[in-house]
Amino acid sequence: MSDDLETTAAGGIVRCDACPVLCRIRPGRLGACDRYANEDGRLVRTDPLVLAQRTTAEGAPMVPFAEGASAWDGRLVSGADLFVTGIGSGTTYPDYKPAPFIVAAEYEGVDTVTVVTEGIFSYCGIKVKIDTDRFIGPEQAAVRCAGEQVGHVTTAEYGSQMLALGGVRHLTGGSKKEGNVTCQMMLDLCNREPVELNVDGGATLTVQSGQAPIIDGTREERMRVGCGSATIGIFARQWHGHADEVIVVDDHITGVLTEHQAGRFLDMPPAGVRVRGRRSTPGRYFQVAEPGRGWGGTNVDDPLSIIDNIDRKRAWPGLRLLMVSTTGEHAAWFELNEDLRPVEKPMPDEIAKVVERIGENCEPALCSVLFMAGAGGSLRAGATENPVRLTRSIKNALTRVTLGGAPAYVWPGGGITVMVDVATLPDNAFGYVPTPAIVGPIEFTMPLPVYEELGGHMSQVRPLSSLTSENHVRFTTHKADHPWPAAPQKKGPPQ
Repeated sequence: MSDDLETTAAGGIVRCDACPVLCRIRPGRLGACDRYANEDGRLVRTDPLVLAQRTTAEGAPMVPFAEGASAWDGRLVSGADLFVTGIGSGTTYPDYKPAPFIVAAEYEGVDTVTVVTEGIFSYCGIKVKIDTDRFIGPEQAAVRCAGEQVGHVTTAEYGSQMLALGGVRHLTGGSKKEGNVTCQMMLDLCNREPVELNVDGGATLTVQSGQAPIIDGTREERMRVGCGSATIGIFARQWHGHADEVIVVDDHITGVLTEHQAGRFLDMPPAGVRVRGRRSTPGRYFQVAEPGRGWGGTNVDDPLSIIDNIDRKRAWPGLRLLMVSTTGEHAAWFELNEDLRPVEKPMPDEIAKVVERIGENCEPALCSVLFMAGAGGSLRAGATENPVRLTRSIKNALTRVTLGGAPAYVWPGGGITVMVDVATLPDNAFGYVPTPAIVGPIEFTMPLPVYEELGGHMSQVRPLSSLTSENHVRFTTHKADHPWPAAPQKKGPPQ
C-alpha cells in the first residue's frame, strides 16, 4: 500500500503513486495496470505476495493456506524454508521510498536481509532462442507484432535462430501504438504465453517459452544434432562399410565424408562427388545454397541440385551415396549408374538405422525466452541511500540477485544488468504499467551486516514473522534444482 495515498473528499477517489501514471481510481475500480484497486477508499494490491517455499523432501505437502485467510501465524514454516519474492510486493516508485519489503530471516545461523520489490523496467528486452535450422528471415530484419516493429533478427547460434525483442527504443522511442504493442508482446512472452510474430522478408512465427516454435504454420520437432561437418564426424564410423559417400546438407557447413578428416581417418577412397559452394577445410563447404526451409535450412528441395560435378576418374558405377540433412528429417539414397548418374534407390536398413539415429540425437525443438533488464533508479534507492554500494556488493558476490526467487545472471561491467530464463519463474510473475514498461520481481539478499554496511534502510527491516499479518499471500514451490536464494553467494556465475 502506498504511504502517499491521497483520498478526495468527493467520491472516495484515491490516487495511486505506484508508477508515474498516477491513476485516480474510483471506489471498486482498478488502476490502468490492473494491479492496484480502490477498496473502500484504500489503495490495495490486487495480486498476492508470493512466498517461495522449500520442501524438505520431494513430494512433501505444501503448507495449507487459503488466499484471504488470516489464520496463518508463520509458525507452520521456518525462516530457513521460506523466501519472500518480489512477485506481488509492489514498487518503489517514486525513487526515494524504501523497498516495499525488507525482510530479515536466519539461514544456517546467519542473519540475512532480502530487499524485495517489483521493478518498473523501461530499459528491458527479451532474447528469444528458437531451435530450428529453417530460415526465419535475414539477419537484422525487422520483427513485427500486430504490424508494429518490436525487434529484429540477430546473430544465429548453433542450431538456433535468435531474436532480440523489446528494448527502450521500441517501448518509448516510437509511436504510442508501437510502445503499447511492444509492452504487451513482452508481457505475454515473459508470462510464458504464445505470441505471433512476422519477420520482414521471412517467416510468420509463433513463439512461447518452453514450447516448440511454429514456423509458417508448421510445428518444429527437432533441433539439429550439429552442422554438416559435425554430423559427419559423429556418424562416420557407423556409415563406414555401408556407404561410399555421405553428404550432409547444411545451410552453414555442408559435410562430405570422403573428403572430411573423418573419412580419411577411416581410409575411405575419394568418391569424386563434388558439391557446390565455397570450400573451407577438406570436406567442409560453405554457401552450398541459399537459406530456406528445405534440406538443412537451405532452399533446396532436390538434394542433387547441390552437386556440381562427378569426377569420372574417381567415381565408379554402383557407388553408394547417402544425402541427409542435419536433423535426419530429409534423407535419400542413390547409386551411380553406368553413366555415373545418381539414381535413387530404396535405402538399405543399415543406413536407415543411422538416419534414425541422427533424429534420435536431435533434442526437441523449443523456444527459450530470456528477460534482460537494467536495475537502476528506484530499485537501488529502495535498497540503500548510497546505491553504488549495492552495485559493488553484487559484483563482489556479497549480495545475491534473484527474480521471483529464480537465479539471475548479472552481466559484468557497470550497473546491474540482469538476465533470467522466464521458464524458471513462478507463473504470471510479470506485470506492466502503461507508461509503458514491464514490471518484474527482483530480490537482493545479503547478510545483515553487509546490508548495514552498504547504508541500507535499517529502520525498514522487518522480521519474517511480521508477514503473518498479511492476508493476501500465496505460496509457490521453490525449484529444487535452483540454489536457495538465502544461501551464501559464491564468486562467479550463478550456481
